[in-house]
This record gives sequence, structure tokens and C-alpha cells, in this order.
Amino acid sequence: MTTDTSRQSALRAFVTASGADPLSLEVASADASFRSYWRVRRDGRSVIVMDSPPDREPVQPWLAIGAQLAAAGLHVPAVLAADIEQGFLLLEDFGSRLYLDVLDEHSADALYGEALDALFVLQTKLDGRNLERYDEARLQMELEYLPEWLLARHLGLQPGCGDWDVIELAFRRILDTVQSQPYGFVHRDFHSRNLMVAPPAPGIIDFQGALYGPLTYDLVSLLRDCYIVWPAARVDAWAETHRARLVAQGRIAADAAQFRLWFDFTGLQRHIKVLGLFCRLCYRDGKPHYLDDLPRVLRYVLDVAGRYAELADFVTLLQRATAGADLRRRRDADAA
Repeated sequence: MTTDTSRQSALRAFVTASGADPLSLEVASADASFRSYWRVRRDGRSVIVMDSPPDREPVQPWLAIGAQLAAAGLHVPAVLAADIEQGFLLLEDFGSRLYLDVLDEHSADALYGEALDALFVLQTKLDGRNLERYDEARLQMELEYLPEWLLARHLGLQPGCGDWDVIELAFRRILDTVQSQPYGFVHRDFHSRNLMVAPPAPGIIDFQGALYGPLTYDLVSLLRDCYIVWPAARVDAWAETHRARLVAQGRIAADAAQFRLWFDFTGLQRHIKVLGLFCRLCYRDGKPHYLDDLPRVLRYVLDVAGRYAELADFVTLLQRATAGADLRRRRDADAA
């Protein structure tokens, strides 16, 4: 959030220079990064100001990737004005109806149908090879958030030598499977908090971290969402329909079993990362509300890993580490 006085002054100056009314400025949202978003009036309608401090979150990646998505026909916010040097953008306002706010058992098929249509376009019309590769070093680094931030910082546990053997073997198996699938354009946070109800297609936001990565990554982000859970049979049906479309398009040649393996292990990589990342957001970045989502993400990891015999020891380790713990409760800093 913009709290620095000089930054606030710069923000208001940008709003004024772009023809909007600085007196109408109000908070729209703040995300898990250093960006913040403000709603303001211009010419009688609402628009959004992105405040992205250039020393922390330069806007160039957002602009470049947004242009690629728009060129593919996907619905991203139009840029109305920009001060790239200072890190301010004036954007089309998609409103405030996130997918998360309107999803229920009655709306899910229609909303996910539109989201999967958008994902299909993203995966078949965008190559992604011009982006940084989601390589093993990055995937490994993200997995290591779990022992550092969940086990050590949040739970106060220091894994022993035997525990490290279990963790490292599980990580190795996950990495090998994730990297065995085709790669493509990956949004990286394609889920209910980054999709907006903005007819005629879902509005896609927060795409600046896109990479060239594992094909099932965005699919599992959407269908095994860290913020909302659906029955397994429904998830399986959505995933299989998407696989069949990709096969028919010639994008992949995987059968259902192979695709399910990719989907499961890619989800494990993502959710193991998130277990540590949400703890880091709490303790390092002062955002404790992310702890509320830890039990849901842990269930994903235990349920999916529990289907694979080669991950049984890892499941046991996680069950032992989290037994009786209220993951939603911040650990006292003095006990660290």
C-alpha cells in the first residue's frame, strides 16, 4: 500500500496529469506484492491506478506481457495512461467482482467454462518461449519455502538428517515429473482472485510474473485453487475436458493417466511452495491473513501426495509436523 508521503504526492500528481480527479482517489486493492491499486474517476467513469514502485515492481513486464495477452484476444485491462519511470499506470476498471466472490455450485460450470476457454487460448496461441524459463532452479527454490518458512519459522521445527532425506527425495520426484511435461506460456497465478467477471470474457489480471513453464501449471492453479475447493469428481471432469481439447488441437499427445500425473505433481509443487510462501507473507511482509488459507492448501498436499506410494514418507512427515497445530495462528515472534 502507498504510505510514503512523497509516493502519495507522486501518485496524486499522476492522477491529475492523466485527467482524473485526485479527490475521488480510493483504495481498490493491495496484492501479495509491493503493488497497490486505486480507484479514481475520470470523465464520469471509474478507472484504476496501479502504483508499482519501480525499484521493487517495475511496470515494464506488466505492459509487455499484457500486450501479448491482448494480441491473442484475451481480456486484460486497457492502458489509458502511463508513467513508466515512476511506476504508475491508469487502467480500464473491470469492476470489483472477482471469480471468488461469485463462484458457487450453480455458477461454477459457466464461469470455469469461460476461464478454461481463456486458458485454452493462452496455451495454444501464445508460445511463451520469449519469457524466462520456469527452470529447475526456480522450481526447487520454491519448494524450499516449505522447510524454511512453514516448518522452521511457522511451526518451530528443525528437520533432522532423516527428515531432510525424505524431503529431498520427495522434491526430486516432484521436480522430475513436473519437468517431464510440455512447456508453454504460464500465467502462474491463474485463479479465482486474478479472474474477474468482466463480460464477454473473464478479465485477467496479475499476469506480470508469467514464465515459460509446465503446461498443467495454470490448470491446477485454477481447478485446485488455494482459495476455494471443489469436489474431486468435478475437478477431474474439468481437467479431462481441457486435456481432450489440447489433444484435439495437437498441443499435447498425453493420455488421461499421463496428464493426471503431470496435473497432480505440478499441483504438489505449487501447493508445497504456497505452504511456505503464505508463511513468508505473514512473517516477512506483515500479511498474516494468508495464514487463514494454510489448512486448505495442506489438505491438497496431503490428499494428492497420499495417492502416490513414492511420497508416503513425505506425507507422514507433514502429518507429524502439523498434527495438533492451528496453522491459522501466527507463531509468537519471540519463540522464533
